[in-house]
Amino acid sequence: MTNAWVSEAVRRIERDFQRSADTHLFPIDLPALAGVQIYLKDESTHPTGSLKHRLARSLFLYGLCNGWIGEGTTIIESSSGSTAVSEAYFARLLGLPFIAVMPRSTSAAKVAQIAFYGGRSHFVERGDQVYDEAARLARECGGHYMDQFTYAERATDWRGNNNIAESIFQQMRAEPHPVPRWIVVGAGTGGTSATIGRYLRYQGHDTQLCVVDPEHSVFLDHWQDRSRTGLTSDQPSRIEGIGRPRVEPSFVPGVIDRMLRVPDAASFAALRVLEQRVGKRFGGSTGTDFCGALQLACELRARGEAGSIVTLACDGGERYLDTYYSDAWLSTQGHDIGPWLDRLNAACDSGSWYGN
Repeated sequence: MTNAWVSEAVRRIERDFQRSADTHLFPIDLPALAGVQIYLKDESTHPTGSLKHRLARSLFLYGLCNGWIGEGTTIIESSSGSTAVSEAYFARLLGLPFIAVMPRSTSAAKVAQIAFYGGRSHFVERGDQVYDEAARLARECGGHYMDQFTYAERATDWRGNNNIAESIFQQMRAEPHPVPRWIVVGAGTGGTSATIGRYLRYQGHDTQLCVVDPEHSVFLDHWQDRSRTGLTSDQPSRIEGIGRPRVEPSFVPGVIDRMLRVPDAASFAALRVLEQRVGKRFGGSTGTDFCGALQLACELRARGEAGSIVTLACDGGERYLDTYYSDAWLSTQGHDIGPWLDRLNAACDSGSWYGN
């Protein structure tokens, strides 16, 4: 490995960053929640279409500066799709081979996007198999296993340096309630919640962090009882990008103020509600985030309190047209979103989580 190659690789990533604008933060118009404003930070506008673009950039810089990535290094990642898409982008930027180890259920659109950036997809049957298989491939080819689930929380500078938390607070400066009462995120690696939670404490902001967890994920159970570190689930999360069958090393429960379990049917219904009220389609994790933000907003209103809540749109809905946005797919998977459509619309229109 030569210092000259690494230095040029870092400069390429930094130039790419300078060519990319920050993502938009916009309010969701819900008049019934008078005094409480929900904001959506649209991470789908990154070059690779998701929040994971930030993580992939950080992981590459971390690997380069640690001496793990050099000229010709094959990059291997375990992923549910979005991180692999973003890492394939940066691998191509640096002229490096890339292999994504993913569950076979990963959306076809994500697989196609990985191929577009020159990456190769390697499939396993279950989500809990990605870790060992990625490590095995790295050993066999002498490549570097990025291991987002271990390094996400340490690769990102949580003190600032244009991380997502700093971006949120800069964009909120001129709003009626510039310091949010809550920031709501899901957890996949745990890196985003760790970055935001640490930033809030470092900056001394009076903002609480809520992490929403889908069905079959073990994060909430571990957060409730920290002694249960070896928790596992034999069923994968059906919300791509968040929820894990094990407690990931990057998950930091101590920075989280509250966690909420969101049923999968509620997440899928929330996508339809957002499309009607925002005019844009998002991925499943955005539906999970919105459910949590709406519940917290209704709770603030019920107490007669005002304030702002910020949540994330993690990726766009174009990747999920044949799944989350397909009535046939929902029916095949046994998801009845009708009751949740009614409940979420009622909450939006009345300002009450219980529809009163």
